[in-house]
Amino acid sequence: MLDKNQCTAECCDAVCVHKKLLEKVSAKMPDETELYDLSELFKVFGDSTRIRILFVLFEEEVCVCDLAEQLNMTQSAISHQLRILKQNKLVKNRREGKSIFYSLADDHVRTIIEMGLEHIEEND
Repeated sequence: MLDKNQCTAECCDAVCVHKKLLEKVSAKMPDETELYDLSELFKVFGDSTRIRILFVLFEEEVCVCDLAEQLNMTQSAISHQLRILKQNKLVKNRREGKSIFYSLADDHVRTIIEMGLEHIEEND
């Protein structure tokens, strides 16, 4: 922490703006579009059904009917959530005959979830 003698800007007893520090932070700050996109990505993780789907996909590539059975939900509800996950590039699919199988898009998805779990478990 800087003391008042190190302050390079406006100072008073209660507030001291550290312009050099803020310039350093500003240089590393992503632009507004990236921050918005990141915020939207994290919103996708804000639904427990989608998290449950991702946990199933951690283990196996599955079709909608398997997910519906495992999560005790309708195929329509699962399809809706898969559409959101796919639009956000968190899952991918492949067709085999009439069936479509879903899997994680890449290992980043697993890493994000694992880091979130680690965070909540260390605060228990």
